[in-house]
Amino acid sequence: MTLMSALRRSPLLLTLGLLLSVAWSPVRAQVHPGQAQLVNEVAQETGKDPAVLNALLNRAKKQQSILDAISRPAEGKAWKDYRPIFFNDKRIEDGVAFYRAHRALIERIGQQYGVAPEYLVAIIGVETSYGRMPGKYKVLDALVTLGLYYPPRASYFRDQLKVLLSLPDNHLAGPLNSLTGSYAGAQGWGQFMPSSIRDFGVDEDGDGHIDMLNSLPDILASVANYFSKNGWVTGGPVVARAQPDHLAKLITVKDSQPQWSVEQLKAWGYTPLQPLDPNLPSSLQSLEGESGTEYWITFQNFYVITRYNRSPLYALAVHQLAEAIASDVRRADATP
Repeated sequence: MTLMSALRRSPLLLTLGLLLSVAWSPVRAQVHPGQAQLVNEVAQETGKDPAVLNALLNRAKKQQSILDAISRPAEGKAWKDYRPIFFNDKRIEDGVAFYRAHRALIERIGQQYGVAPEYLVAIIGVETSYGRMPGKYKVLDALVTLGLYYPPRASYFRDQLKVLLSLPDNHLAGPLNSLTGSYAGAQGWGQFMPSSIRDFGVDEDGDGHIDMLNSLPDILASVANYFSKNGWVTGGPVVARAQPDHLAKLITVKDSQPQWSVEQLKAWGYTPLQPLDPNLPSSLQSLEGESGTEYWITFQNFYVITRYNRSPLYALAVHQLAEAIASDVRRADATP
């Protein structure tokens, strides 16, 4: 009796045979919408092998959890609810410990790029809790999901996917299909998107490789370079609290880019609670705090932080964390 005839006569054997055939069959490649065009563009612009690019994309998976995560970002919260997530005793204490453990490197890079060192620490503190939480999503899954299956922001994320596929190997922390990061496809301790790795990544340790996950010199220098190239003003202010009078002009602000002088804001009824150069370019943010609306005059360095993340909540959290870390480091230095 042949194997096939035996299988046909026994339903149990037939079922077992089908299960075995599925288990041992090659994994069917998943083809994503727009994949062929994307691969064609990358191959033409970089000379990379289309077969290699397709093999990478075929293994990437659309992840519903990523689509769910992007629909409820923390930046949608009020300031009073957002602030405790990133500004708390644990994150401050860990930031002080991190600063003191790597002080020489942090301060050297801060001086080299003209960026206050506590802001370098605060960025990686907010982004990944000082490297402890760099993200669990496969970067390819994240960017394929958002670039090819998420219409509201498909253009941006498709561009990021294209950059990722175009980056040379020595700009990545490991093999492309092994990289993990945030649900948005950001990588490493500083959570750099692919275009940020391309534009601001630095091989600070000189090993010929930009490694945003395993090289602290590369991580810190890349963050500092990001700030510097986006216009950080060495020694410049970030924010100042303001008190509006009862006739203060209602101001609509589209982003944090400075557009009025401090003197103009004062004329409109917003008095800073600290001495400021009246000619400083500035803007204004109103945020819902624990005790009501808070008004903040913001400056170029605040705007630079929003180039990292557009939310003013994020920028203010980074600023306050940086200030707290710097203050506690100074206090520790002064303790015998």
